[in-house]
Amino acid sequence: MKLTLRVWRQKNADAPGAMSTYQVDGISQDMSFLEMLDTLNEELILAGDDPVAFDHDCREGICGACSLVINGDAHGPERTTTCQLHMRSFQDGDTIDIEPWRASAFPVVKDLVVDRSAFDRIIQAGGYISAPTGTAPDAHATPVPKPDADFAFEHAECIGCGACVAACPNGSAMLFTSAKINHLNVLPQGAPERETRVLDMVEQMDSEGFGGCTLTGECATACPKGIPLPSISAMNKEWLRATRKVHR
Repeated sequence: MKLTLRVWRQKNADAPGAMSTYQVDGISQDMSFLEMLDTLNEELILAGDDPVAFDHDCREGICGACSLVINGDAHGPERTTTCQLHMRSFQDGDTIDIEPWRASAFPVVKDLVVDRSAFDRIIQAGGYISAPTGTAPDAHATPVPKPDADFAFEHAECIGCGACVAACPNGSAMLFTSAKINHLNVLPQGAPERETRVLDMVEQMDSEGFGGCTLTGECATACPKGIPLPSISAMNKEWLRATRKVHR
């Protein structure tokens, strides 16, 4: 395959950025998208140019590090992570636009790399449980109803990639935050911090500068792990419950 790549290049957070055009040839349909970018970077290095900076880690679709907007879609045309997107999703001769996540809360560090530490601070605000240290408890020591366990596991699948923010026209982080809150709040282990968790994490989310949610649904459509849109409604109910309890 021969492709034309239009890639966002930005030297650092303070420098202006612009799209640069590159030609790559000999791309196999069996390559992953990141392997295609590796090929481009090898050619740039051999030519004495600065390679394109982009985030990646496990390349197995489980860490959430790979974060690219491809032809206007978070993670590209398939509902998967960028590292699991393969070039068979494109055609010979295609022009592909590659950009970083676009959100004020995710400032560009360099090229396609953005700073997503805002997510870390949201989790630090309340994404934990109080648990005694010591030996591991027996698996059946704290019974969890099957519907609650399924609900928790569904939300625990969130990998914090940020596609929900990149896809949202408002740059909202509600889907991410709701996944982290609902995962713990439905379990008995998360009960001690149930009220403070939702209040603290939502407050931190707002302070990070993410946009407001208008339930357009683009976040759930882009989520590679399928976190459902009703997750946001469940979090809102938790927030209202906690707010009323605090103000009694």
